[in-house]
Amino acid sequence: MSFPFGAVYYRRSNPPATDWKRDYATAAEDGMTTFRHWFMWSVIEPARGRFEWAEFDEQFALAERNGMKTVIAELTKTAPEWLFRQLPHARYERRDGSPVRSDMFDSSAIGGRPGVCLDNDDARELAGRFLRELAGRYRDHPAMGGYDVWNECNYEEDVCYCPASAQRFREWLEKKYGDITALVGAWGRAYSDWADVEPPRGKDAYGDRLDWIEYRRDAAYDLMRWRIEVIKSVDPVNPIIAHGVGATLGHAAGRGADDWRAAAEVDVYGLTFIPARHGDESWRLPLCFDLVRSASRGKPYWYAESQGGPLWMQPQVLGRPREDARIVKPEDVRYWAMAGFATGARGHFYLRWRPLLNGPLFGAFGPYGMDGSRTDRSAAMAEVAHWVNAPEQEGLWAAAPSPADVGIVFAPESQDYVVGAGLNTMTPEAAPNMWTSAGTYYQAATGAYRGFFDNGVATDFVHVDDLATTDREVLYLPFPAMLKDSTVDALVEWVRAGGTLISEGTPGYFRDNGWAAPVQPRAGLADLFGVREVDVEFTPDLTVHDVVVSSGGHRVRGGGFKQVYEATTATVVGEYSDGTPAMTDNRFGAGRAILVGTHPGVGYSVHADAESRAWYGDLLERVGRQPRYRTSEPAVIVREHAGASGRYLWVLNPTREELVTEITAAHDPGALTVHRGTDALSDVDGRTFRVRIPARDAVVLTLGGAS
Repeated sequence: MSFPFGAVYYRRSNPPATDWKRDYATAAEDGMTTFRHWFMWSVIEPARGRFEWAEFDEQFALAERNGMKTVIAELTKTAPEWLFRQLPHARYERRDGSPVRSDMFDSSAIGGRPGVCLDNDDARELAGRFLRELAGRYRDHPAMGGYDVWNECNYEEDVCYCPASAQRFREWLEKKYGDITALVGAWGRAYSDWADVEPPRGKDAYGDRLDWIEYRRDAAYDLMRWRIEVIKSVDPVNPIIAHGVGATLGHAAGRGADDWRAAAEVDVYGLTFIPARHGDESWRLPLCFDLVRSASRGKPYWYAESQGGPLWMQPQVLGRPREDARIVKPEDVRYWAMAGFATGARGHFYLRWRPLLNGPLFGAFGPYGMDGSRTDRSAAMAEVAHWVNAPEQEGLWAAAPSPADVGIVFAPESQDYVVGAGLNTMTPEAAPNMWTSAGTYYQAATGAYRGFFDNGVATDFVHVDDLATTDREVLYLPFPAMLKDSTVDALVEWVRAGGTLISEGTPGYFRDNGWAAPVQPRAGLADLFGVREVDVEFTPDLTVHDVVVSSGGHRVRGGGFKQVYEATTATVVGEYSDGTPAMTDNRFGAGRAILVGTHPGVGYSVHADAESRAWYGDLLERVGRQPRYRTSEPAVIVREHAGASGRYLWVLNPTREELVTEITAAHDPGALTVHRGTDALSDVDGRTFRVRIPARDAVVLTLGGAS
């Protein structure tokens, strides 16, 4: 397959069948290589055992005729209407005990949403039969491009509590604990038989709730793996694809949106990112893309669903200006694509080719007109589409993003604790448009990313499972209030081996089962950081407004919790406003551990003031590092890519005015030439050079010299 560039096209009943032939011809002329369609179970099997494929056969035929590929998006989460009647016990059950009935899909004119619970063996067998029929029909078709096995990987927060799900939960617990006595010790509930165990329906940070959060995530990805295995049993050749929503930091616990777990199961991963829903601030798209790139662990990933048109009358857009991605201009279409490429995406798709004609999302997202006609937005899209598949881009796409300056650690249990405890102290200023249930954790992780981003520091994410193999020399640990013993051990060994860890406050305050250690920091962490706790405040509603840490001539706003220390082996390098120790620096083994008593990421997510920004900028210098590139114009984003094909520098301008910036490289960039952007480069002088970037665009330079 050439560079995958396309869109989601058919989802019954849009677009009309009378337009299909013309639309395919237009798409092919405009440089599109691939269409993805929703193959919805509820549409294809309208009666038990009767499969209707005609409209989907036509999509494959048109793709072959126009030299395009087809990605099958399997939608077993739209169940046939007859299934709700014939297997009423398989309906999802909500936390309050109510059954989930068939409803209309919000972005397709069909029913059967959100499907039925496949924890029920009889429902799973029927879903498996559909998947086998699907794979068997199209596996050898010349236009076949692969299977997208989970659209926007996540699940609803309050399902499922049906008897079959409860039984699978018991089996998971028995495997984890071995016997009922061990469960009683962990949960503190007086069980005498596994049959007495029920899924918890409250919201608290006790062991039962934390286990339920972890189980649901495991169960969801076990089911994803099952779907893949069913498809591969029929078609072991064509690639398996999936895409999430880049929401690990906000919804790994509450909705299972764990990009690491999803990417591990597939050949190609990706994400949906819609600026109209999340906000179009310059840091938001790179944040989600750096997250998904990191979670893909070197696998190819796609901008699987990009915005190409406006979004009308949805709650996320109300009260925001037109320029904040509500009304899409051609330059926006160009910029979002280029920003995706700059972060490493090697495929680009729009979540509509043309807008839907009905439903709550009518008229949204597509670069083409309501009738399929070309627009100024589709012209911008076509320009990008032809550019990405030009022969001279082959070397560009063979290169990958260079290692980031800093890695932000993702410890799933920290977010699990926040969701279990209901610690959602989000303020409207922090994330007015962000879909999240992980409140304070989300603020801390995204605020830290933004603090580094605003200083031009390239940042990615490191899962705790990858600590032993990461090549990042500096890691930042946000809101680590709950850490498993295994995570503590991994962090200690990583620092001992020579790594530099910068941790926010109250590290590992709570252990695996949600119990607080009576002495803080607990064993292992006390030696790592070289401190002991003198005082602590769990007042997140207050700290985000009145806690400030002074260090190295900078003042950073706090948030979340507040911990005061006494140094044992560490050096105090920062104080609270009352002079008590707030930040320490400890040499440990061959490495170094810096501890900040509060959660600056939370503070920066709310305030983002100049002094806090300077504190984040000083962190790298404090540990003897410097960013690969510095820019004189703060709005400019710089990303280096490298590979056997050479080295490239992406220079992005997210603003609506042309910018000229001086870029200083930490190492000799070698001879510089322009790969994309006429007359963009001037005044090369040693390691500093000047670049002119048009509004909402990108310049790509070819670098010489060693990385």
